[in-house]
Amino acid sequence: MVMGGFSGEHQISINSGCQVYNSLDKNKYNVYKIVIGELHDGIIDRQQWYWLADDGTHRPVDRAGFTVTDNGIKIVFDLAFIIVHGNPGENGVLQGYFDLLGIKYTTCGFYTSAMTFNKGYCNPIVRSFDIVRVADSVMLYSDQPFDEKAIVDRLGLPVFVKPASGGSSVATTKVKRAEDLMPAIREAFTEDNAVLVEQFVGGREFDCGVMKIKGKKFVFPITEIIPLGDHEFFDYAAKYDGFSNEVTPAEVEDSIAEEIQDVSSRLYDLLDCRGVVRFDYICDTDAKKLTFLEVNSIPGQSAESIVPKQARAMGISTSQLYEMIIEDALGE
Repeated sequence: MVMGGFSGEHQISINSGCQVYNSLDKNKYNVYKIVIGELHDGIIDRQQWYWLADDGTHRPVDRAGFTVTDNGIKIVFDLAFIIVHGNPGENGVLQGYFDLLGIKYTTCGFYTSAMTFNKGYCNPIVRSFDIVRVADSVMLYSDQPFDEKAIVDRLGLPVFVKPASGGSSVATTKVKRAEDLMPAIREAFTEDNAVLVEQFVGGREFDCGVMKIKGKKFVFPITEIIPLGDHEFFDYAAKYDGFSNEVTPAEVEDSIAEEIQDVSSRLYDLLDCRGVVRFDYICDTDAKKLTFLEVNSIPGQSAESIVPKQARAMGISTSQLYEMIIEDALGE
């Protein structure tokens, strides 16, 4: 169980990893909780990788071969169940590392992970498939100049400003006034050296999980995300502090649900995905216009996360879901 990471989602990843760990049958699997990076006073020490033992102690990981020592025995892992949200899990870095070591893992491969994690790269590719709308956007880089007025002239207002490579809506802002654009861009640059400014698309937000197990594809029932109170979109607080309703299966016309599931199924194949992946959309349900938002190649797996809820709605228990992912990744 590999969790943690170097992003603002470090603790969220650990929560997800512990959920998976607690759901697995320890009589069937010999599971170790491996944390990438150690958090001290809000700062992540990237050099500290450790095995989080059941007694709460931190024991070192040998990164040369990704092994630990347990009671004098060197443990060599058969599989890495990757639950690292953000860097270095969703961006393909860990996948490349495990490819070099010859260790199997549960997620998309290196290339797909790297491409889907960067929204500025993924969006044009999805647009090229011509199966779903993609909002217009502008990509900014921290070491290159940009013209705020030109951005507003092109995209209009409001816009969403977000790190190009990031998740959980960390440092994501809905900007309604031109004078608020630059502060939002500066905040997004604290998370990534590339920032996406994206045209606002109105509608309802829907998510759909997909996985392929032993050649059989499972397209999950869709979820509608309904932000509550003053939260205008599915921001960090809406995701993790209870300021949203997540309705699964979504209460929407069958034709819309079927379109979301069909597009998700096709994108899973076109993007060469593996494991369980979640696709997010905005849909103007009156005009029946679906717009792609993003791909989550390592979706959250905490007790109340969207994908486990969708799986349960499909009749797959949480423990069954994780066992299916493991057995498929092992090739068994």
